[in-house]
Amino acid sequence: MRKLPEDRPLIIAGRRYQSRLLTGTGKYADLEQTRKATEAAGAEIVTVAIRRTNIGQSAGEPNLLDALPPEHYTILPNTAGCYTVEDAVRTCRLARELLDGHKLVKLEVLGDEKTLFPDMVATLKAAEILIADGFDVMVYTNDDPVIARRLAEMGCVAVMPLAAPIGSGLGIQNRWNILTIVEEATVPILVDAGVGTASDAAVAMELGCDGVLMNTAIAEAADPVSMARAMKLAIEAGRLAYLSGRIPRKRFASASSPLDGTFF
Repeated sequence: MRKLPEDRPLIIAGRRYQSRLLTGTGKYADLEQTRKATEAAGAEIVTVAIRRTNIGQSAGEPNLLDALPPEHYTILPNTAGCYTVEDAVRTCRLARELLDGHKLVKLEVLGDEKTLFPDMVATLKAAEILIADGFDVMVYTNDDPVIARRLAEMGCVAVMPLAAPIGSGLGIQNRWNILTIVEEATVPILVDAGVGTASDAAVAMELGCDGVLMNTAIAEAADPVSMARAMKLAIEAGRLAYLSGRIPRKRFASASSPLDGTFF
């Protein structure tokens, strides 16, 4: 009998989560739609672009934390839009100040405006600074297994390889690299960026990823709330399929009803 994969809980920075779907908070029509989609997704961790979203730094403007209160969600400040080490570190420190000492952050340092691919040299440097400063760093990276291993070794609490360019909806373009990252993982691996529909999320989970983070795929769907629900189900189905142990791929047919023991 084949050995089944181990059903490990999702634990990030010492905290256990039931939902393996993390969602973003940008690109929605308004905060009410953000709230409804987040609830439909069943997300427990929500990312917030500190440079683009008001969480208290702009008095008198709508505050995201009124729609998604920190007592109900783990707020994950991210450094979206940062292209330098200095900007990324400064953004994380601002988030810590605004959120009363909050340490969990999502680091991304971009290197190209067209593709939004990460600048990995800058990302490694920023991660090193933030970890030394006491932050729990979840890090956006390319799908390079060597870099993923390095980020885990230096102390990042989760590694988040892209599936495809941010907002592209192309789905996982290099399954083998993601699979290698998962197989070598010592920290949670969460696919981040490029998911377009529910089947993409299911594939990520079937590969053994610990979770998926998405924003555009839900927020820019024709019906974001329904898509959020679809993504929730896809994450659950993909995880269950992974734990169940799929059949091996075969080149030729294999009868569903074997002839052995038949009465003719």
